[in-house]
Amino acid sequence: MSKVNVFVCIAIATSLFFLLFPSPPKSSYHSLYISGSLSHNASISHHLYILTRRPHIAGSKANADAAAYVFSTLSSHAIPSHMVSYDVALTYPLSRSLTLVRPSPEPPTTFDLRQEIYDGDPYADVASEVVPTFHAYAKSGTVVGPVVYVNYGRVEDYEVLKEMGVSVEGTVVLARYGKIYRGDIVRNAFSAGAVGAVVYTDRKDYGGGGGDARWFPDDKWMPPSGVQVGSLLTVDGDPTTPGWASTREEECERLSEEQVEKGGGVAMIPSLPISAKDGEAIMRTLGGQVANDDWQGSTDASVYRVGPGPAFLNLSYSGEERITTIQNVFGVIEGTEEPDRFVILGNHRDAWTFGAVDPNSGTATLLEVAQRLQKLQKRGWRPRRTIILCNWDAEEYGLIGSTEWVEENREMLASRAVAYLNADCAVSGAGFHASATPQLDELLKQAALQVKDPDNSSQSIYQSWVGSSDSPTIGRLGGGGSDFAAFVQHVGVPATDIFFGGGYPVYHSMYDDFIWMKKFGDPMFHRHAAVASIWGLVALRLADEEFLPFDYLSYAYELQKSAKELQEEISDKGINLIPLFKSIEKLKRAAIKINHQRKEIEENKGWTSMTKIRHLKVRELNDRLMMAERAFTDRDGLSGRPWYKHLIYAPVNHDDYGSKSFPGIGDAIEEAKSQSTEKSWSLVQHEVWRVSRAVRHASLVLNGELT
Repeated sequence: MSKVNVFVCIAIATSLFFLLFPSPPKSSYHSLYISGSLSHNASISHHLYILTRRPHIAGSKANADAAAYVFSTLSSHAIPSHMVSYDVALTYPLSRSLTLVRPSPEPPTTFDLRQEIYDGDPYADVASEVVPTFHAYAKSGTVVGPVVYVNYGRVEDYEVLKEMGVSVEGTVVLARYGKIYRGDIVRNAFSAGAVGAVVYTDRKDYGGGGGDARWFPDDKWMPPSGVQVGSLLTVDGDPTTPGWASTREEECERLSEEQVEKGGGVAMIPSLPISAKDGEAIMRTLGGQVANDDWQGSTDASVYRVGPGPAFLNLSYSGEERITTIQNVFGVIEGTEEPDRFVILGNHRDAWTFGAVDPNSGTATLLEVAQRLQKLQKRGWRPRRTIILCNWDAEEYGLIGSTEWVEENREMLASRAVAYLNADCAVSGAGFHASATPQLDELLKQAALQVKDPDNSSQSIYQSWVGSSDSPTIGRLGGGGSDFAAFVQHVGVPATDIFFGGGYPVYHSMYDDFIWMKKFGDPMFHRHAAVASIWGLVALRLADEEFLPFDYLSYAYELQKSAKELQEEISDKGINLIPLFKSIEKLKRAAIKINHQRKEIEENKGWTSMTKIRHLKVRELNDRLMMAERAFTDRDGLSGRPWYKHLIYAPVNHDDYGSKSFPGIGDAIEEAKSQSTEKSWSLVQHEVWRVSRAVRHASLVLNGELT
């Protein structure tokens, strides 16, 4: 027998073997992944306990130790792991003081600006490691001025004060947390002419509404001395390296302090976060007009007035900027068939204090996902595409770890990233929530249908998520609140963000510890296990399915809905939205077409499924599905905010947490309403054309044909 015949026989025999004795389908591994036999609540609890034993702010030894723990845990699960470090500009407090000066003969009050240890606090011995309460990237300086109460510090709140005849020029504003990003609270204060800002946690929002409400450790609410610390940065990533990575391998180009300030991403006035107790003490000294009903506080609070004064605040803050090393940790499970296609899961590790909810509920869950994937590997599973597990650093300062990595790997990610799946504050209570770019909506729903509700085992998470409505509410990823931002808004990678709970009272305070989680967030760690199930199941389907489970019809319908809302907003302004509606209709037709093409390839299985031609067809169709999201980006970015490339989803101009479809159009409308000129409204029309072109480009990518 010739060698050729031998090889032919071997090939036929091999093919027959795989036909007669196929390996288990990927879906069987997916079912195994979410089964009770692989999940382990106790290990999640243990991970969280270890990660939150000490405060671990970015740049600290404790955070480096936490990075080492994540690395060693991933490695122990036989997942090849490595760290990538960056040298970034972080700020820390040197000194701060706040004195309330009342009219004579009342004596001044100097606040101690401390969060109190409670009786029996198991973390009392390390409480001194908690960094003093401060705002990262606050401007150093001393300011004195009468106090004006500005509610939540939104643009509309300043409009109310203007209508009341109250000026904030030269004042120190008193704002409360709760509606917008703190960096925008301070920026809005500066824009209104204030010389300083103090931001407090009102009991109405964080203390259970006042009255008989109890606080931690007796209940979940923020204690009166609790303070929400955080960053004021209004750009993503290291502010000294905007658009490029703060690499360590060679001397890195950096902007000067003057250039950073000119860029507008850092605060321009001194500020401090303060407690409810201190905020209410200041509030009681204010005179002037009584604030509106929706500006008032808790049920037992004194009447809120807006000022100005008669009391003055003397605010002093001194901080230092350090070039500090941060560490991202990665675990990589290489794909067997398409190793150059990446499904990325991410969570950050650094915390302002202990970080039991934010972010280490997500870190502990990420390690649970890793453990389950290792168990699947032991049973023979291998992913079709590469899965990358990421643990980011310095997210709290401004999404720095993830942004630097994305900026460094921009081109690779733009050509190879399938999706980014984020979990930050993974668990803070009951109730499942999800946000996504719309082509992933159906995948999220399907995953939620397969996982039991941790608070009601008689139903799925999907059933509790839907409730009494027809379909669950899925948020969008236009805000800048977590590490999905660089992936979606800078590169155009499809993404999701999932969690149980939502806003929680002890956010960013020293009371966000393991005891709070054990008593109020997730006593049995069932919710953590459920997040791990959905997170991992979505990742497995993206990594394993022959065809990427993307549905761009959902995207088209979402854009259509947003366009109609836009039409209602500016129907009397003479703006032509026909190009936008036409481009969305083209996207819809392209989505239907690619869905039909997928079905045609699926139906032509059999012996042809083993051919190279079919493999190339699948690959080409998947590439179109993967790259369509990139088409929604524009190389020039948003006007005045060029880092944000995505024309569909980005933060709104005056609230980094806020999410709005068509952000460039929204910014232009806001400016046009302010200026009321023909030229300003023509810029709105220009932004409509830009979005229309981007949507048309996405449909061309889905069609896969040149014009």
